[in-house]
Amino acid sequence: MKLLSANTSRIVKDIASVTTFYPNVEADADATGVSESDKRKLWACVEGYYKTGVSPAVSICIRRNGHVLFDRAIGHTVGNGPDDHASADKVLATPDTPFCLFSASKAITAMLIHKLAETHQLDLLAPVAHYLPEFGNQGKQYTTIAHVLSHRSGFPSIPANQDLDVFFDTPKVVALLNQAKPSHRSGHHVAYHAITGGYILGELITKVTGKTPREYLQDTVSTPLGLNIFNYGLAPGHRGTEARHYATGFKPALGVDHFIKHLLGGSLDELIEVTNDPRFLDVISPAANIYATANDSCRFFECLLRGGSLDGVQVFKPVTIERAIIEAGKTQFDRSLLAPIRYSHGLMLGANPVGLYGPMTGKAFGHIGFSNVFCWADPARDISVSILTSGKPIVGPHIPALVKLLTAISFYLKQPQ
Repeated sequence: MKLLSANTSRIVKDIASVTTFYPNVEADADATGVSESDKRKLWACVEGYYKTGVSPAVSICIRRNGHVLFDRAIGHTVGNGPDDHASADKVLATPDTPFCLFSASKAITAMLIHKLAETHQLDLLAPVAHYLPEFGNQGKQYTTIAHVLSHRSGFPSIPANQDLDVFFDTPKVVALLNQAKPSHRSGHHVAYHAITGGYILGELITKVTGKTPREYLQDTVSTPLGLNIFNYGLAPGHRGTEARHYATGFKPALGVDHFIKHLLGGSLDELIEVTNDPRFLDVISPAANIYATANDSCRFFECLLRGGSLDGVQVFKPVTIERAIIEAGKTQFDRSLLAPIRYSHGLMLGANPVGLYGPMTGKAFGHIGFSNVFCWADPARDISVSILTSGKPIVGPHIPALVKLLTAISFYLKQPQ
C-alpha cells in the first residue's frame, strides 16, 4: 500500500466494457415498479461508486417487488489492485463471482440460531453455559445466547497478543474465549463482537445439531433455497473464481490504525493477507467468512423479507423472522465501533432519519461487512439488496459516492404513497 495515495485501482473510460450482466435475469419496469429513467439514474450511482477506484470489483443485486432489478458486476476479480502492474492479467468479475460477505455473515449465522430456537433446540434466553459448560468461566456463567447475538456479552475481542494465524485454528479460539474474562458485565454495554461471538454461536450449532455450521447451513438454507455458492469458506470446485481482497483507500494511521487493530487484531494490510490466504477458504468463521454471489445473498434476504419463504420453499416460520428483527434495545453507542448502532438479536437495523442503509430506513434489517459490504432488506420499500465489494478502504475518496448510492436506493426505490 502506497503512502500519500488514495490507493485506488485503474478506472477505464468505458465502464460498460468492464460491466457484466445477464439481460434475461433482470425484470422489466412493470414488474419492479421502477421506471427505466430511474433505473438508469440508480445505475449511474453504482458506476459513480466504482469510479472512485476503491474497489477493483463491485457486484450488486437488487430485488424489488420480488423481481430482480439489477444483477450486475463491474471490474475485475484480480489484476487491477492498487499495487498490480498495469500489464497484469485481469479477470472480469461476473454476477457468478463469489465474494466474501465478511461480517454480513453474522446475519446468516444469527438466523441459524433463530432456526434452532424455532425448532426448540435452543432457548435464546438461556445461558450459553447451559449448552457449553466450559464457557461458564470468569463470570460468563450468566451470559445468554441473546447477549451474544446482540453484542452485549462482554467479550468483543480475542485476548490480546495473539498471532493472526489463530483465525485458522477454531478450537484454539474457542478455548481462548472459554477462559477469557469479559471486559464488562454481560447485558450492560453494547460492544460489537467482530469475530468472537460467531465462534460461540458456531459451537452452539454443533453442540445441539451434531453438525458443523457449514453442514447445518447447507442443509437448512442453501440447498432448500437453491443457493449454489452460499456457505462458510469456499468449496474446492469454486476456488480461483472468487474476488481477491485489496487494501485500498488512504493508508490507515494513528487513531484509525489503532481502531482496526483493537477491533480485529491486526493492521489493514495484515488482515487482507489473512483473508487472501487459502486457509481462509477452508476454515469456518461463523462471523466472517461466508462466500456468496450477490444474487444468492440477495435471495437470502429476500427470503427473510417474505416471512421466511421463497419460491414456494418455507425455510423459517414468519414468527422466527419477526423475533429476529425486533430491536434488542434502543440505539446505543457501540463501544467497539465508536458509533451509535441499532441492533436486533443478530442483525443491524436501519434508522430514521438516517441509518446504515440510507435515509428513512427505520424498517430495514441486514448487516454490513468489512468494509463496504451491505446486505439488507427493507419491507417499507419491498426491496432486498446485496452490494459486495473486493476493495477494503477504511477512509478514502469513496465515502461521498457511497452515501449517494445508498441515498439513491432509498429515494428511487421508495414505495408510492
